[in-house]
Amino acid sequence: MKRICVFCGSSPGARPAYLATARALGRELASRGLGLVYGGSSVGLMGAVADGALAAGGEVVGIIPGALEAKELAHHGLTRLEVVASMHERKARMAELADGFVALPGGMGTLEELSEILTWAQLGLHRKACALLDVAGYWQPLIAFFDHAVKERFLRPEHRALLLVGAEPGPLLDALARHAPAYLEKWIDRGQT
Repeated sequence: MKRICVFCGSSPGARPAYLATARALGRELASRGLGLVYGGSSVGLMGAVADGALAAGGEVVGIIPGALEAKELAHHGLTRLEVVASMHERKARMAELADGFVALPGGMGTLEELSEILTWAQLGLHRKACALLDVAGYWQPLIAFFDHAVKERFLRPEHRALLLVGAEPGPLLDALARHAPAYLEKWIDRGQT
């Protein structure tokens, strides 16, 4: 792995642990020689993960749509900032540059990015590891949802296993490095039709 894409909020959230963990993840990426690819903002968890990586001498590539460049307060101290035409182009470019994906806490945008990249993995469009950094239990409702979807047979156990979960940056990055995502030719459970 050369670069990890981090999806996260442009807000700092309600708990100090969110910002602290975002900074720690950035530092941990840099200490391992892993570049950071993210949404290009200078604020919230996005800014914190970038600043953590930059402070530790890491490479940071931000990808931001022109329409959000001013709204999300683009980070102009990055190794490279790419301004793209759309959200679709942003996600495609981040996926192209990354060898794995981590989601920190965030809102609808973070969830949408994570969902799309997991769907691409399920469909076999990539074989890159995906993970949740579950800061202060933030992702527990989503994890419970995925487990419920398996129980109700809308998600195969092999596809649920595509998403790693960890509470600390170091061990989670270790797990990402070891993970070999499974690929199934068929993702549909025909079950009882």
